[in-house]
Amino acid sequence: MTKPNNMLMILLVCSTGVFGQKATIKGNIQGLKESSVVFSYMVNDASKMDTVKVQKGKFSWKTSFAEPTKVYMFFPTYVASFFAENGTIKISGKADSLQALKITGSKTQDEADAFERTLADLEDREMPLYQKWGKVTKEEQVALEAEVDNIRKERRERQIKYITAHPASFFSANLVMEGAVMGDYDEVKSVYDLLDPAILQTNAGQSIAKRLSIIERSKIGAPVLEFSQNNTDGKPVHIADFKGKYVFVDFWASWCGPCRGENPNVLQAYNKYKDKNFTVIGVSLDDNGDKWKKAIQEDNMPWTQVSDLQGWKNEVSTYYGIQGIPSSLLIDPQGKIIAKNLRGEGLSRKLAELFGG
Repeated sequence: MTKPNNMLMILLVCSTGVFGQKATIKGNIQGLKESSVVFSYMVNDASKMDTVKVQKGKFSWKTSFAEPTKVYMFFPTYVASFFAENGTIKISGKADSLQALKITGSKTQDEADAFERTLADLEDREMPLYQKWGKVTKEEQVALEAEVDNIRKERRERQIKYITAHPASFFSANLVMEGAVMGDYDEVKSVYDLLDPAILQTNAGQSIAKRLSIIERSKIGAPVLEFSQNNTDGKPVHIADFKGKYVFVDFWASWCGPCRGENPNVLQAYNKYKDKNFTVIGVSLDDNGDKWKKAIQEDNMPWTQVSDLQGWKNEVSTYYGIQGIPSSLLIDPQGKIIAKNLRGEGLSRKLAELFGG
């Protein structure tokens, strides 16, 4: 589960090009009863939000950007995605089918749409797999996860091919940044290096560079942060106390549905290998101690649990730039990171490699 402002996100990219020129976004959405829509975007690494009035489904927003910028347009129950640029962009559609909004006047959106069409066959293959997810035998689930991994690899290969062919495109830069949200440092760095030098000097390029400097902290082989947080009894727990063991550092929260769904897999791994120099440390991104402790009991998690109860501002998750949970780090007995973001059968396979069985 990603941060609330990342969960249903939509990308709107606008460029000024000619000094003083503004981007104008005009909407006409039939049946839209809301009195306003919200646009959220970044300015010099600070978040800015503009609220635009809606009258009878129509709205208009004018603004300017120093360069193409990600913007999120939020409806109460949905966020529709598009890219915008200088000039007039028109958004039309119906309130009961916001996923089918029509965008005109944006060459960048045309670029994005064209690329998405090249992924249609992957979407067709992937959808049936998720419909079976968690409803099949263990052996069949292993096969499902392997096929999904293959599709993800194919998608990444097509992204790399696109970025290679369009290194000066802001859409390409966006693909790199999307990969940096949960991606591995080495993989993200390799595609970042494909971008045109001119793009790297933009705010978008510099934002990717900053993101890279953060996720480098969790690259394979990096030493784990020597952190300390309180357990459910309010007593400090030091990661250094577990040196000499394989440690699965599990970032989760009581309010995170995917995390709660993954907890049984972590429990199975813990029970299977706890006597083989393996343990788990849960780092919760909760801000409510009672809900945190209740979830631990409900999900039968016997391993060490810590939190500073600062939610998304958790000191450890912030250090590693974690923007979506569940997320994890697997630490070896020397305190070095040897794997990250292991889930389901992927976690089982990795531990079987280390311990056998």
